[in-house]
Amino acid sequence: MTQQQIVEVTHGESRPLGELAKLIRSKNAGPWMMTIDVMLADAATFEMVVRSGALTADKVGTLLGVNPADIDLYEYSPAHTIKISFPRRLPNGHPDDTDIFGGQQFAPLVNLPIPTSNPQIS
Repeated sequence: MTQQQIVEVTHGESRPLGELAKLIRSKNAGPWMMTIDVMLADAATFEMVVRSGALTADKVGTLLGVNPADIDLYEYSPAHTIKISFPRRLPNGHPDDTDIFGGQQFAPLVNLPIPTSNPQIS
């Protein structure tokens, strides 16, 4: 599946992750890793996103150009947050690194469609 196909897929009604999230941010997690935090406003929205099955290592890997086997997804319900960690393409500070703080890496996830009706139960 390509990035464009992921964004075009709809499962009934859906909304972009960026509309559902209170905050989506990315940052360095040391010189070799990157992390993206998807912070949702409340428990109901968190559960809907988790149960939708829309945030998988395969989809995230496709959107970010990262091998899905290298992606770790963590669901932390007390904070209504999903953390996505993966290796940087280049170490932080490398002369060819175009995002030294890792602050722009979340962007491909903003338009990821999240089904809002009939989410699958995992």
